[in-house]
Amino acid sequence: MTASRYLEIADELAGELAGAAPGTRVAGEYGIGRRFGVGRAAARAALQELERRLIVRRVQGAGTFVNRRIDYTISHDRRPSWHETVTAAGARPRSVVRDIGTAGLPAELADRLGLPAGTPCHRLVRQSYIDDLLASRGYEWVPVALVADLRPAMHAAESLDLVLRQVGRVDPVRAWCRVSLDVPPPDVCAGLEVEPSRPCWLVESVSRDRETGRPLMCSSSWMRSDAVRVVVELGSTPEGE
Repeated sequence: MTASRYLEIADELAGELAGAAPGTRVAGEYGIGRRFGVGRAAARAALQELERRLIVRRVQGAGTFVNRRIDYTISHDRRPSWHETVTAAGARPRSVVRDIGTAGLPAELADRLGLPAGTPCHRLVRQSYIDDLLASRGYEWVPVALVADLRPAMHAAESLDLVLRQVGRVDPVRAWCRVSLDVPPPDVCAGLEVEPSRPCWLVESVSRDRETGRPLMCSSSWMRSDAVRVVVELGSTPEGE
């Protein structure tokens, strides 16, 4: 067997999976080895190559699945909403609240929201999915004065943007945003199910009410780079596009 055999296998599988729905289960190392008559090392290398090309994703303890990377677009013309942004990209969004509690606003976030440090806020920890594959882990701070009972509201609606609009009677717009690519801390890596050395997108943002400028929330979201490509759009669309 030639050293490039695993690449030939990966190319053939990539062609077969091109039209498969995201989340479709892919044969594992044993199945690929039997089909192509190669050892486990070559089968593993072929799967790793597909993963490197962002065609598949391995989920520990569950198997290997067809992956799809979407453009997560950030612009002044779009709501600061995970659900709406993912839906606009043609995928299915889902969010799960992992933790929600009340705490004083940390000093390092006080300036972002323009509120005194220690201001009572709800702190949410959420994991978000694209086509049922884990994609993001977010940490969000919402002033208690805006929505007193956030827990039941989030149980009724997955979208925080929708809750703020319906319960807080506000119109959230993204007032500030910073995007970087970095290696998450260990607890985030564990939550996102990524290797400790894999870089992820970090999207930090602040939302305010469109009409009054009232601070509504600030967030830090770590997004898997194999799930999204973060696209930041500034200004108007260039002529000819």
